[in-house]
Amino acid sequence: MKVASWRKTYGPARTDVQTGGFTIVELLVVIVVIGILAAITIVSYAGVSQKAVATSLTSDLDNASRQLKLYQVDHGTFPTSPLTVTGSKYCPADDNRYCFRASSGNTITYTNVLPSTFSLKATDNSNTTAYSITNSSMPTTAATTCPTGFIPVPGSSTYGTNDFCVMKYVASHSDATAGTQGTSTTPISAPGVQQWVNVSQTAAIANSPNVAGCPTCHLITEAEWLTIAQNVLSVPGNWSGAAVGSGYISSGHNDNAPANALVADPSDANGNAGETNQTFAQKRTLTLTNGQVIWDMAGNVMKWTSGTTTTVQPGIIGELGYAYKEWISVTTQGTLTPYPSPASTGITGASSWTTSNGVGILYSYAGEVSPSGCLRGGYWNDGSWAGILALGLSFAPNTTNTLIGFRVSR
Repeated sequence: MKVASWRKTYGPARTDVQTGGFTIVELLVVIVVIGILAAITIVSYAGVSQKAVATSLTSDLDNASRQLKLYQVDHGTFPTSPLTVTGSKYCPADDNRYCFRASSGNTITYTNVLPSTFSLKATDNSNTTAYSITNSSMPTTAATTCPTGFIPVPGSSTYGTNDFCVMKYVASHSDATAGTQGTSTTPISAPGVQQWVNVSQTAAIANSPNVAGCPTCHLITEAEWLTIAQNVLSVPGNWSGAAVGSGYISSGHNDNAPANALVADPSDANGNAGETNQTFAQKRTLTLTNGQVIWDMAGNVMKWTSGTTTTVQPGIIGELGYAYKEWISVTTQGTLTPYPSPASTGITGASSWTTSNGVGILYSYAGEVSPSGCLRGGYWNDGSWAGILALGLSFAPNTTNTLIGFRVSR
């Protein structure tokens, strides 16, 4: 049919009919839909990927724990020496029948404080995900990085803790200087500035979550304090005799020389910073099994933990009031949990340690029934009474004093 006759029969060609392509609106709709689908796919993949990483880490810990427990059955203790690491293979130094491996990209850290305990931490290659386990616990998420001014601490099955972070230094106000305490309600952990003192346990608990970027931060617990104490007590270098239980452990600034609290030094090598007497006994730093250094756990200022007693305090049955006493003299453990004596650490010989070993003294009253907060470490004029396990129980939770500070953990 010729065009002319077609037009005559059917009329002129339509000029309002779209002959192909999409409108801008249609294109935008397609782009939005594709974006939504892509986002769902990415989120789904990320979730699956993260789950795979977690499964890999926990599987490594379960397998390692199983091998270490088989080693214990055979040897009577867990490995007491560092593991031999060859690539991804970890072996007890004295028995390679009980080796275990880390999955590709994972790293495992073994910590042994007591022959009867261990702590393991598995971290992925991006250092963004970690899990930890002890000889008596299941795998639990662990911190891969700590807040500014905090250090990592290996967990302890003795006190039911997994790996956690703690302030390297006693807490300070965020606006503190070398000469002034400051007034901010945000705690920081920093050298060279005055500690936050004259603080009650109640206020320390309330302000601990104010640490920048750390809403889960809290006043250090009794279990966490004892985990650190057990750890540093197991390190030979913290003892004057260079062997656990030999001589005494450093107990910090406790000799009233000078007669005030001291600021921490930026250099861990300067553990006697500010001290008139530059002796091992007054050394203010203690080293953990993972090589981390912590300042002023003993001496300088007393530190609140979140622990309280509301009924029977550890002490001596029949005593008539508050009194200082050696831990070996205690006749009733009271109701404070966990029990805070040297013996509870499980370290060989600890049940006989006294102030002469630098562990500190107990100040308590077994007949006290009013609430009391736990004050740790002693202060600058406590002499031999100060120490890593020094514990004072005479102050109510709302008490403030220029001798008292606190420490935060996560």
